[in-house]
Amino acid sequence: MKEHLCRSCWTIHAHAVRILAAAFLTLSLLPVLHSEAAAQSTSKSHRKVLLMIQPEYPDVLKNGHFEGQVRLEATVLPNGSVSKVDIKGGNPMLSQYASQAVMKWKFVAGPTQTVEEVVFNFNANER
Repeated sequence: MKEHLCRSCWTIHAHAVRILAAAFLTLSLLPVLHSEAAAQSTSKSHRKVLLMIQPEYPDVLKNGHFEGQVRLEATVLPNGSVSKVDIKGGNPMLSQYASQAVMKWKFVAGPTQTVEEVVFNFNANER
């Protein structure tokens, strides 16, 4: 009797492991499927900027020599307005000012939504 109970426990355990593995595989593929769908709805482009606002560079950051490059991707709607900005690299303190500025930019209208790459160089000696 004891042996039979162990076999049934093992069967239940093996079945549960298979279900968990299938669930994990399914969930791990969701971001890939989602990113492929997102990539199809937008394209990297070089739309002309109509209104370009420079980012704020507070004196406390300049005086502290917080410098560097900030890389962003701006999602631009067909009407030319920026709907979102993704920070791709750079100092987080400088990135927030760069992101706020790009949200105010206006691009030439286009037929579809695009993703525009934007790079700022913060240099305490130049501003």
